[in-house]
Amino acid sequence: MSLTFEAAAASLQDALADAGRGLVEREAMVELVALSAVAGEHLLVIGPPGTAKSEAVRRTARALGGSYFEYLLGRFTEPSEIFGPVDLRKLREGTVETETTGMLPEAEVAFLDEVFLGSTAILNTLLGLLNERTFRRGHTRMKVPLRVCVGASNGLPEEESLAAFADRFLARIFVEPVPDPRLEELLAGGASLWRETEAREASLEALDVLARAAQQADLGPVRPHLAHALRTLRAAGIGLSDRRAVKVQRLMAAAAALAGRQIPGVADLWPLIYAVPTKEGQALAREVLRELLAATENPALAAAALEASAGPLARAQRIARAGREVLEGRPGNGAAEELSAWRLKLEGVVREMDAGFAPEALPAELQTLREEIRMALEGSAPVAAA
Repeated sequence: MSLTFEAAAASLQDALADAGRGLVEREAMVELVALSAVAGEHLLVIGPPGTAKSEAVRRTARALGGSYFEYLLGRFTEPSEIFGPVDLRKLREGTVETETTGMLPEAEVAFLDEVFLGSTAILNTLLGLLNERTFRRGHTRMKVPLRVCVGASNGLPEEESLAAFADRFLARIFVEPVPDPRLEELLAGGASLWRETEAREASLEALDVLARAAQQADLGPVRPHLAHALRTLRAAGIGLSDRRAVKVQRLMAAAAALAGRQIPGVADLWPLIYAVPTKEGQALAREVLRELLAATENPALAAAALEASAGPLARAQRIARAGREVLEGRPGNGAAEELSAWRLKLEGVVREMDAGFAPEALPAELQTLREEIRMALEGSAPVAAA
């Protein structure tokens, strides 16, 4: 029985929630890999080494299902290491064909670390593979099943030829080391990744259902808002190429599909931020589009939406999700120290609500959560000594 649109969206949402668990400050990256996969576009991740880029992609690939290929490129990487060796049997017959089994041309999700270090031969072959989903090498011509390729690098290239290649990655995210206040979470989350746990997985069928919905989405109602956003960016000195401006609609349609909506709206404008090519440009875009992005809302991609917009609805969703997880994690008949630590976490959720929203502007979802936390704190108050 084929999956319904609603079932496919729910399946992928659950799988992404599991994939992002334990990856502190990398939840948005996990979600952007999935967003790009549904949109049929590619993602570029820029950040220093040791910032869990590869782990985030691996976990998302497992969540999405399908075959996965990963490789760290270097100056001396040979094309055969990426695309496969020449078939020697056919070579003796005078035909140059590539044996692609287990290599990039047969992957549904791919991660290429230090992607800009690839040779001209590798990058030229990648261009056709990324743009047209076609692998050409020697006598080999084949359509590839690639849904998304994630490229990673320490920085954006300055060479004009490499910059043109980088432009084939529509979405971009810039990552930094985990900040000081979240170091405890980093240590706990990193330790949890050492343990093999049963994570929920979606399926390629779910991905296909959402991809088709995104392709068929009616973007007419949201186009005037996108055009207004693009004009606002231009007025601020942030120019997107015509190709990027057109293709960002695919990200918006995919965002709506992942949220369970078949018609994109103003709430789905936020992927535009990730289509801005530079870190500085993205920061400025958030500022000049703040009012337009205030309606941002996406339950499936809450971290990515929040990071893009810093909008109140997206922020409320993140706080609500974190608060529910803390509430559900109440210790049983454990030690008093465990209960005290749990209470401190709940109080921290309340403080985050107060810091982010005025009392009269608190969304209904957070009002309900706040009341539940109040009751939980009262019900777990320590008994005074006689």
